[in-house]
Amino acid sequence: MTSSSTLIGDRRRAALARSDAMRRHPTRRDVARPASPPPTAFYVIAVVVTVFTMLGLVMVLSATSISQFHKGNSPWRLFNRQLLWAVLGVIGLWFAMRVPTRRWRRLVNPALAAACGLMLLPFVPGIGDRVNDASAWVAIGPINFQPSEFLKLAVLLASANLLAKRHDEMHDLGRTLGPVLAIAFVGAALCMLQSDLGSAIVLAAIVVAVAFIAGAPLLPMTAAGTMGAVGALAFVVSSPRREARFTAFMDIAAHKDHLSYQTYQAMIAMAQGGITGSGVGRGENKLGEFLPLAHSDFIFAVVAEELGMIGVVAVLGGFMVLAYAGVQVAMATHDRFHALLAGGIVSWLVVQTIINVGGVTGLMPVTGLTLPFFSAGGSSLFVTLTATGLLLNVARNVR
Repeated sequence: MTSSSTLIGDRRRAALARSDAMRRHPTRRDVARPASPPPTAFYVIAVVVTVFTMLGLVMVLSATSISQFHKGNSPWRLFNRQLLWAVLGVIGLWFAMRVPTRRWRRLVNPALAAACGLMLLPFVPGIGDRVNDASAWVAIGPINFQPSEFLKLAVLLASANLLAKRHDEMHDLGRTLGPVLAIAFVGAALCMLQSDLGSAIVLAAIVVAVAFIAGAPLLPMTAAGTMGAVGALAFVVSSPRREARFTAFMDIAAHKDHLSYQTYQAMIAMAQGGITGSGVGRGENKLGEFLPLAHSDFIFAVVAEELGMIGVVAVLGGFMVLAYAGVQVAMATHDRFHALLAGGIVSWLVVQTIINVGGVTGLMPVTGLTLPFFSAGGSSLFVTLTATGLLLNVARNVR
């Protein structure tokens, strides 16, 4: 018994000695491996967004400083407002990038309900602000924002979250595609109630993209898309003034003095830009009443006039690089929610850019949508940067 106890004691002391030695001199297997760096797409997205945001601020200052001075205001008035929203947007981007997405998913339903509630504020007397026949803005003291921008992000998160949780039930349309289309219908209806068809189109595109990536059956999606197109067409023709405004792009020269005035002046500005442009701040068409919305919906025309064809190619190329990097992130991630989120954000940015540039160049109707990162519009810039933060969040977790 004594020899056995001695043997057990010796083994225990030897084990403790080995454990102590391992703590003092850990082996390669015991050393914690550092987290691998984010993929190249992360840095590509970060660089493009940074350049776009800074260039957008410069173009807003260029498009507004002289006109504001002529109105008796400070030349920095609109630029300072845009800069403030940019700072808030960078803060939103940082939080969206750093906070784990599982925490964001807990807030999906409350966020969607709050966003839908915000959509009703433009109809409250004393708060709602009507611009260009659209009741889509809220003005509370010095704060002015567009609720539909927040609705886009809320709908994206809600759709991605629902389809990610029910990925094994994609064959059951009542459990997957049905609820998502219901979310899209309610969101689009609220936008159309504000006479904001552009936001309704972007919102529908977000939902369709998320459902497509999730693997929803094409036939029901096609049927739903057809019904949505018919509904949009019915909305346009329901008002003779709205129909004339949306069809004016088909003959810009005939309507250049009224319905297509902005588009016609934008085309002149782009033509005068030439290859290299007139230089930042030297564009003439943004002055006076040639382009009253040069700082918002038609800022692409200012970019073309002052930066020329080189600037246009650089900006459009930047959006293409951003979209490509976003698609790579969506394809590389192994998390279903992350893939749907990244795909939805890329679709959002691409569709909105196409609609804005198409309207400025006269290839599509003017719908009042902003050019992401460039147009003056605080809520648009803030939400776009926050959404980009979510995209960076997905990218930095791709391994």
